[in-house]
This record gives sequence, C-alpha cells and structure tokens, in this order.
Amino acid sequence: MKLTSDSETLAENKVLILYILYHLNDAITNNNLYQIVIDVDNMNYFYFQQFLLDLVDNNYVMRYEQEKNTLYKITDRGKQTLELTEDILPGIIKLKIDTNLASTLEEVSDENSIIAEYTPKNENYYNITCKIVEKNETIFEIKTFAGSREQAKQIVDNWKACANQIYPKLIETLTKDYLGQHTDTDVNDLNVNKK
Repeated sequence: MKLTSDSETLAENKVLILYILYHLNDAITNNNLYQIVIDVDNMNYFYFQQFLLDLVDNNYVMRYEQEKNTLYKITDRGKQTLELTEDILPGIIKLKIDTNLASTLEEVSDENSIIAEYTPKNENYYNITCKIVEKNETIFEIKTFAGSREQAKQIVDNWKACANQIYPKLIETLTKDYLGQHTDTDVNDLNVNKK
C-alpha cells in the first residue's frame, strides 16, 4: 500500500483508529494504541503514525501529556465523524476489535504497569527508577542508586520480575508504626536507665 494511493484504504485505516479509540474507556499511549491496531490489522508503523498525526491535526483525536506520557483520546468531533464513516470499516474488522479489545487491553496494561529502568551517571553511579502504573497514572514510584551496572541491572530485573512481591513489603515497611512501637527490650532499657 502506498500512503498516497488508495483513498478508501486511507479512510478505512483512519476510521479503524477512531473506532478503537471510541471503544476505549480511557486515553491510551501511542505504543499501546499501535499494539491494538496491529492485533486487528497488520498496519505498517509509519503509516499508523501518519494516520494518527492526520487525525490529531484535524481535531478528531486529542493528544496531551500526563506524567511524561503522551496520551491519545477521541474528541467529540472524532465521534461524530466515526458515526458518519463507520460503515466503511469491514464488519470482520469490527467483530475482531469487539471480541479481542478487552484481552488485548489487559495484555498491554500488564506489560506497562511494571516499569523499571536505570541511567548511568558515571561508571560507579547509576540512577534507578521503579514504578507501578495503572490507567496511565503512576501509583507507586521509588528512586534509588546503585554503585555498579550489575547491581543496577539486578534491581531493575528484580522489580520487573517480582514487583508483585516487593511492592507489598515496601508498603508494609512504610506504613509500620515505628514511632509508637516499643519492644520489651526498649521498655527494660528505659527502666534500667531510671535506676
């Protein structure tokens, strides 16, 4: 397919993107939207980017920034246009979207909910960020550093593989009442010191 050739194919691909955005409850990132599109139609990445840009330029889709992510959402104008043009989208494509959208969204959401990365400052200092993201919002983030690349990589790998075990332990530690808790040893130490 040439980008400038078949106007019906161009329109169909734009309607496909609008149709998917219409059926999403929330805004979505570019990469996640593309992943959903290729699950339905094996669209070339560069064509996809051009179609999405055209939709944004014509105010059918809005683009905005939230927590360092660029998100896309269908506009009212995009919804009206979809109502008028939805018929050019083949029924088999609509059926595929309608039946696979929930599971595809779940896969995309799971992949992007646990994020960990490290950035070298020098050979002995690496900044590390570990996050949990739900519905495009960061619900937990921790930043630390490591003294070697190996240590930084291990922290990142541990977070990606075991965040579901690490996160509850961190929350438990952070919510523990350290100030109000005294052990028997603490009380005995206080009594000894009084004498």
